Amino acid sequence: MSVVTNTTTIGAIEAPSRRNTELALLAFAVVIPVFAYLNVGLAIDGKVPAGMLGYGLGLALLAGVAHLVVRKWAPYADPLLLPLATLLNGMGLVLIWRLDQSPRLIATSMQRYGSFSPDAPSQMMYSAIGIAMFVGVLLLLKDHRVLQRYTYISMVTALILLLLPLVPGLGTDSFGAKIWIRVAGFSIQPGEFAKIVLAVFFSGYLMVKRDALALASRRFMGLYLPRGRDLGPILTIWAVSLLILIFENDLGTSLLFFGMFVIMLYVATERTSWIVMGLGMSVAGAVGVASFAGHVQARVDAWADPFSCADKVDACDQMTEVLMSFGSGGILGTGLGQGNSDLIGFAANSDFIFATVGEELGLTGVMVFLLFYGLIVERGIRTSLAARDPFGKLLAMGLSGAFALQIFVVAGGVMGLIPLTGMTMPFLAYGGSSVIANWALIGILIRISDTARRPAPAPAPSPDAEMTQVVRP
Repeated sequence: MSVVTNTTTIGAIEAPSRRNTELALLAFAVVIPVFAYLNVGLAIDGKVPAGMLGYGLGLALLAGVAHLVVRKWAPYADPLLLPLATLLNGMGLVLIWRLDQSPRLIATSMQRYGSFSPDAPSQMMYSAIGIAMFVGVLLLLKDHRVLQRYTYISMVTALILLLLPLVPGLGTDSFGAKIWIRVAGFSIQPGEFAKIVLAVFFSGYLMVKRDALALASRRFMGLYLPRGRDLGPILTIWAVSLLILIFENDLGTSLLFFGMFVIMLYVATERTSWIVMGLGMSVAGAVGVASFAGHVQARVDAWADPFSCADKVDACDQMTEVLMSFGSGGILGTGLGQGNSDLIGFAANSDFIFATVGEELGLTGVMVFLLFYGLIVERGIRTSLAARDPFGKLLAMGLSGAFALQIFVVAGGVMGLIPLTGMTMPFLAYGGSSVIANWALIGILIRISDTARRPAPAPAPSPDAEMTQVVRP
C-alpha cells in the first residue's frame, strides 16, 4: 500500500494596482497644459514663451513625486484621481499666466497699487505646497479610520476655523466678505480647510447617530418626518450656516457647509425628507438674510438683472462682462490668449476665471472642464461605494459632495444660474488656500480608495486543504 499526499494552498488573487495606467495618464496631464502654454505664447506675441521649459519641468516634477508616493504608499488607489487633479491644476496655471500677460490688468494694477506682480509664479509655489500636503496626507495617514477618533475635536477645530475671520486684527474684509485672515503677510481662507475637517466630524457623528436620525415619527404629505428631538443637529447646522452668512457675508461657504451636511445626512439615513427639509431651510435662510444684508442683496440684484445696475454696483458691472465673455466665446471659443476676459478686472483670475474658459475655449471647453470635475466626483462616489467601513463611506461621500457643491456654486454663479458666491474654482483659480486644501482632499480620497481596493489577505490553510489519498495495490 502506498500513500500519496496532495497539498493545495489557496492564495489571494493579486489585484492589479493600475499604477502604470496612472503614469500614462499623468503624462497626458502634463503634456496638455504645456501645449496650452505654448499656444498662449504664440497667440500673444507669436513666439515660444521663454518660461515654457521651466513650467513643463516643474509640473512634471510635481506630478512625478506625487506618483512615486502613491505607487509606494497607496499602490491600489484609484488611478484617475491624481491625473485629473494634475491636469486641472496645470491648466489653471496656464490660464493665470495668460491673464498675467494682459496689458489691461498690468495697467490697472499699476494705477491701483503702484506696482504689478504676476500671480502665476505664486500659484506654482502654492501648487508645490499642495503636492507636499498631498504627500504628507499619504505618509502620515496610514488608515483613514484613525480620523474617527477625532470626531468632536474636528467639530471644535472647524468652528474655530470658521470664526477666525471675525477676530479683530486677524480677519480682513475683502470686497464685502469677511472670509480671509492675514498671517505673516499671507492671506489665508480658513473655510477651504474647514470643509475637510467638517467632513470628518459629520462622518464620525452620523455613523453613530444614523439609526436615531433615520427613525420617523409620522408621515406628512408623503414625507417621513423625523422626531422632534432628532431635529437638533440639522437645526444647529442651519443656525451656524446662517451666522456665517450674516456676520461674514459669505454665501458660498454657508451653502457649502449646510449642503454637505444634508447630503451626508441623506446618505446615512436614506430619508428623502432630510433633502426636502434641507432645501427648504437653505432657501428660507438665504431669502431672510438677503433682505437685510447689503452685500448679499447686491449679488442677488446682479444675478436677477445685471444690466440694470451695471453703472452703479461693481458686482453688476462684473456680471455683465462675464456674460458677454461667455457669449463671445460661442461653441469653440476665440482661442487661448485671444479673448478679452481681462476686462473683468481684479477677479479675472480668481472668482471669474471660468469666464476665460468660456470665452477662449467656448462651450466645448466649458463642458470638457465640467467633465473633468465630474469625473473626480464620480471617482469619489465610487470610492465611497467600495469602502468597507461606514466611516470611510461617509467620509468619501462627504468630501465628494463638498467638491461637487463648490463646483456648482462657482460655475453656477459665474454663468448666471445662481447668485455669485465669491468662492474659487478648485485647482483652476488663483488662491493658495484653495489649491492646498483641495490637494489634501484628493489625498484623503486616494487613501480611502487604496484601502477599499486593496485585496484581502489570503486565508490561512485549513485542514481540508490537505487531501490524503490511499492507493491500494
